[in-house]
Amino acid sequence: MKKIVFAMMAVSLLSVNFTNAQENKTEDFKRWQVRVRGVGVVPDESANIGVIGGDVNISNTLIPELDFTYFFTKNIAAELILGTTKHEVNTVGSDISAIGGPTSADIDLGSVYLLPPTLTLQYHFLTEEVFRPYVGAGVNYTIFYNEKQGNVVKDIKYDNSFGYAFQVGFDLMIDDTFFVNADVKKLFLKTDVTVDASNLAPGLSIPADVDINPWLIGLGVGMKF
Repeated sequence: MKKIVFAMMAVSLLSVNFTNAQENKTEDFKRWQVRVRGVGVVPDESANIGVIGGDVNISNTLIPELDFTYFFTKNIAAELILGTTKHEVNTVGSDISAIGGPTSADIDLGSVYLLPPTLTLQYHFLTEEVFRPYVGAGVNYTIFYNEKQGNVVKDIKYDNSFGYAFQVGFDLMIDDTFFVNADVKKLFLKTDVTVDASNLAPGLSIPADVDINPWLIGLGVGMKF
């Protein structure tokens, strides 16, 4: 009788262990992925410029970008993107007749670098398929640095700022580890700009509220681990 009881206990333990192993296998998946992308940054800019009026033009640029994604579940993930961009800036149609210039002039404001680390929360569809689309939304904090004011004004200052981000994209799996990625993001970001033009007229300071709102259009490769 004891042998039968021990045998039944052994079978029960083996059954439990087998079930647990199957459940762990089901829940086990690669939670991390990293991508390298080439990204086209296309500002959708506008500005409210004090004193001289006009609008703003910010150049497009192409940059490398690195991002990391962590999957909380097979469908829900968080992505952090890292990249920096350099843009040339000028006003469009500004009135500088008060200092002896034309009523419609484009003023060179030099260049500036933007560092906009962006964190998004994503939902991934069709996670067992080759084609895996996703959508996401999140926030970014844009840091402006290495400002160059150009040859017209004395100085220029950009305020760092928070913004929002939305994205849509897909991963195209090559195998269980490597994939091709396409991704489009829209960042909603703005900055307060102060132009020191005291070299043109004593005490002349030009404030501007600038919306940059760039599109980030990326294509790259990645791996899951």
